[in-house]
Amino acid sequence: MSATSEHNKDTEKNILSQLRNSQSFERGFSLLVHEYKERLYWHIRNMVQNHDDADEVLQNTFIKVFKGFKNFRGDAKLYTWLYRIASNESITFLNKRKKQATIDIDNEDIGLLHVLKADSYFDSEKATLLLNKALEILPTKQKQVFVMRYFDQLAYKDISAVLETSIGGLKASYHHAVKKIEVFVKENV
Repeated sequence: MSATSEHNKDTEKNILSQLRNSQSFERGFSLLVHEYKERLYWHIRNMVQNHDDADEVLQNTFIKVFKGFKNFRGDAKLYTWLYRIASNESITFLNKRKKQATIDIDNEDIGLLHVLKADSYFDSEKATLLLNKALEILPTKQKQVFVMRYFDQLAYKDISAVLETSIGGLKASYHHAVKKIEVFVKENV
């Protein structure tokens, strides 16, 4: 076991023990936020594309964690549980955004391009912009799997635990997502 893996295990144990004690719950929650906020932010950011939206979803994720920690049974790793909540919050946000969208379908690419370019935290290199546009065409499930595998570099077994889906199904979703992205990039270069 690597030193990093050992550190993560010890950190998770420490956070869990503090969260399970009502005297130290708030301190444990602060540690949890400190330990996982950056990884969760980038996971969410890759799903929703925009810094402000990612911040909003991250905040909602931590509110759900704070209110729902009593429901954490410990069947999965803490980070797996957090990723599941962050993923669900991202999907909820994306679904709300789709319902509220007033952009004409013909102008959808222009709207996304404008939003991405207007985001001051966004790296506007052409390849990155093209990849982000390609992600928008993916169905939610494929987008989730692609983001977790490509950006978050999670193992299929970890993605399987987060999404509660078979590894075979995840590999198929990832393969289909990659093919769709390749086609999109070839057509738009």
